Amino acid sequence: MKGTKLTPQREAVYEVIRERADHPTASDIFEAARKRLPGISYATVYNSLRYLKEAGLVHEISFGDSASRYDGVMERHDHAICNQCGKLVDLDMPEAAKLMPAAAQKSRFRPQSVHFTLRGVCPDCCGPQ
Repeated sequence: MKGTKLTPQREAVYEVIRERADHPTASDIFEAARKRLPGISYATVYNSLRYLKEAGLVHEISFGDSASRYDGVMERHDHAICNQCGKLVDLDMPEAAKLMPAAAQKSRFRPQSVHFTLRGVCPDCCGPQ
């Protein structure tokens, strides 16, 4: 955040994301930010999220048609998402980055990043193994 001046509203949104490990949606962030700044609007939260993303302070994680989730961890990492409850957790898979040259060659894309997403059923939903 060095050199970036945040408004109180952007600061509240940023703090909500940084303090949570559950990758909140914009709606989750709005509810939590409202507890800090009761007058904050949904539009302000969305505008703050766009600003924070463009400033490189948060990542937006999109999975097709479902609501975007936000992550304050900026270092490269991967995710696992539960197909039943939607739980999203960080996953450290540095091996995924090693697949980028082969994927780029096969797709003929110019690579910018690679992220591994494991989809399945979390331990809370599938019960004891």
